[in-house]
Amino acid sequence: MTIIIRLLKRLALLALFLVIILCGSYYFSGGTLYFDAPTAQRINRIVFLDREVNKALNRNNYITLDEIPESLTQAIVAVEDNRFYTHHGFDPEGIGRAALVNLQYGEVREGASTITQQLVKNLFLSQDQTYGRKAEELLLALDMELHYSKEQILEMYLNTIYFGSGFYGIKEASLGYFDKAPDQLALPEAAMLAGIPNAPSAYSPYEDYMLAKKRQFIVLDAMVKAGYLRENIAEDAKIRPLTIVSR
Repeated sequence: MTIIIRLLKRLALLALFLVIILCGSYYFSGGTLYFDAPTAQRINRIVFLDREVNKALNRNNYITLDEIPESLTQAIVAVEDNRFYTHHGFDPEGIGRAALVNLQYGEVREGASTITQQLVKNLFLSQDQTYGRKAEELLLALDMELHYSKEQILEMYLNTIYFGSGFYGIKEASLGYFDKAPDQLALPEAAMLAGIPNAPSAYSPYEDYMLAKKRQFIVLDAMVKAGYLRENIAEDAKIRPLTIVSR
């Protein structure tokens, strides 16, 4: 009986991914898809997105992409979603890898979320790791990619992600940790901030500075691998001292 249940779970998961693929094709063909979401019932998806995005964003601390150093955007892309500029809201390779892990355990263990998926989760969805929520996350990510540029998506992402220690968005984090506006961040500081969102409670330098420093090394190595930095510049950034604002 246990084997049958596991088999049924795996078949259900495969069916879910087929539905996601079909819905994605429908999106890209220009169809209109209605979905359940807070305050939105059967409205055109672009109207929903424009209205709900503006409602969800905190404009008090919002900054534009040209106020964020390129080193920080490169660091975020390198360590969080290195195929960000080539995928359409989801990463098939990452999904395939996560699907194998999830099939093995019969539950969602690995998410393979892209920057776009993380953004829609922050703006619209709960943190539940269920198949239904992951499917909704993917469909919303496809919609975001249809109606917003990569630059707009990255800008919104940097303004909404949690950087630990009570700091939401890059402006709060930059001022909170380094007492600097984001456009004043040096490469070592940008790399440390880029490493925090993966596990904010663990990688905040206030919680564990050495762990945050190790994560900074990972970010700098990812930037080298992605072609954003030369290795000697990354190595120099690793040994530069950082001054964290005392709490």
